[in-house]
Amino acid sequence: MNVARLRRLGRRLQELSKAEVSETEGSPLTPGEEAVFEDVMGHPGSSVGEIQARTGFVQSHVSASVARMRERGLLETGPDPADGRRVRVRVADVAMHALFRRATQPVDEAIRQAVPDPADAERAVALLKELETLLITDDSHGAG
Repeated sequence: MNVARLRRLGRRLQELSKAEVSETEGSPLTPGEEAVFEDVMGHPGSSVGEIQARTGFVQSHVSASVARMRERGLLETGPDPADGRRVRVRVADVAMHALFRRATQPVDEAIRQAVPDPADAERAVALLKELETLLITDDSHGAG
């Protein structure tokens, strides 16, 4: 396997993950909203300016994304105790619970739908579980 095939495999696995989740969710986030949301998850209590600096988006885009996701109940905002003019952003509890449910749902059915032959699908699931044990360690990205 070369780097190009590994990237292609990674994209395919992400597609399968998103397809499985989209059946149980409301309207999906735009790629920009997804980037802002992920930044807020990694840096709870950030200001719009801090999110803007980390994501590279213009401040108006970050503000609009935060407002849309706040309306959908995904994010919560509140005043900064140290500076009342600044707004702090965090992921709403209900969104965190939904993320946990989504993250812990099995992918076996998505693999079975993507791989028509039942024996091949079961082998793919077993191989993915083996890769998980080999590649996802406590100090690796995405440990969980």
